[in-house]
Amino acid sequence: SPCAFSTAAQQRSTGDECGPEEPGEEPKHPLCDCALEHKAIKLEEQVRDLTERYRKALADSENVRRRTQKFVEDAKLFGIQSFCRDLVEVADILEKTAESAAGHAGPSEPNPTLSKIYEGLSLLEAKLQSVFAKHGLHKMNPVGGRYDPYDHEIICHVPAEGLQPGTVALVTQDGYKLHGRTIRHALVGVAVEAQE
Repeated sequence: SPCAFSTAAQQRSTGDECGPEEPGEEPKHPLCDCALEHKAIKLEEQVRDLTERYRKALADSENVRRRTQKFVEDAKLFGIQSFCRDLVEVADILEKTAESAAGHAGPSEPNPTLSKIYEGLSLLEAKLQSVFAKHGLHKMNPVGGRYDPYDHEIICHVPAEGLQPGTVALVTQDGYKLHGRTIRHALVGVAVEAQE
């Protein structure tokens, strides 16, 4: 009986040393680690791909927003463009009428009625030009400046007398710009070197 006790005690003490591993640790399988690493790499790639797509979508939406905002601002500025083109023709008629009245109301024939008409037309023309300026419509004054195909249309060539070749020598019809955009080209004569 004492032998049996010592054997049992011996087995218990050796059993403690050789017992099963702690319950929290499971045996490691090399296939499981490799699969998990592979899955983690795939997930990281997907995260990078989705992050890149998100950034591109965000940039695209910002570009669309900016383009739409620019389109709305341009519509506000240039929405009156066709109306301005029509009014410019009225301004031309008014200017020619004022010039004609000035020619007939000269000092040789003092006619008070024509003088009053001329004054009224001049005031009306000045008011019209101030309204144009208020809304961003400006008359171009290209005489003496360089010819610009975006602003001028050549209708004739004039011998260069005291002017550089390529310079605007005369204007037969005024051009207009609306907020810097040409809405009507000036009809001009450009100076060229005289050929002998």
